[in-house]
Amino acid sequence: MKRRSPAVFFDKDGTLVHDVPYNVDPGKTVFRDDAFAAMRELSAHGWKLFIISNQAGIAEGRFRPDEFEALIRAIRAVLAKNGIALDGFYYCPHHPCAPVAAYRLACRCRKPGDGMLRRAAREHALDLGRSWMVGDILNDMEAGRRAGCRTILLDVGNETQWRLPPERTPDHRAGTLGDAADLILSRPRP
Repeated sequence: MKRRSPAVFFDKDGTLVHDVPYNVDPGKTVFRDDAFAAMRELSAHGWKLFIISNQAGIAEGRFRPDEFEALIRAIRAVLAKNGIALDGFYYCPHHPCAPVAAYRLACRCRKPGDGMLRRAAREHALDLGRSWMVGDILNDMEAGRRAGCRTILLDVGNETQWRLPPERTPDHRAGTLGDAADLILSRPRP
């Protein structure tokens, strides 16, 4: 039986790209300075790369799924141009209080739920216990921990609610994506 692969899951808004609320314009999607180098380094060492993102703007009627799918294609193109093959991009369009009835749902995929990570693991034969979740808020940490991943909080000032029960406490903190990649690469793979 083939061994399952380890992965690094990145939150999108505030982590890989600067946070522009409800953005679907590729021209306003700006990657962090060290995002490409960090992702290339992880990929070169055999890590599968995924983006995991809540997109309540769909549930709120701020943009349509096809508009967000176009942004995903643009993000993939920018990553490819920079030598990065993204293994998957998962997003949750739901919100339990959504004005758009079709997306009004309390689901497991919306972070802090772990549904997107578990779906990626099923679809790509990933070993969540050997994987990492990198995000800029504690909901990202909780999603990663629920899935069994190790977690890194990209501590760039985006978290505003510092409640730290064990399920939300990051395993590590990093100031940059480069620091996060270095931390991942410095740890033995279980």
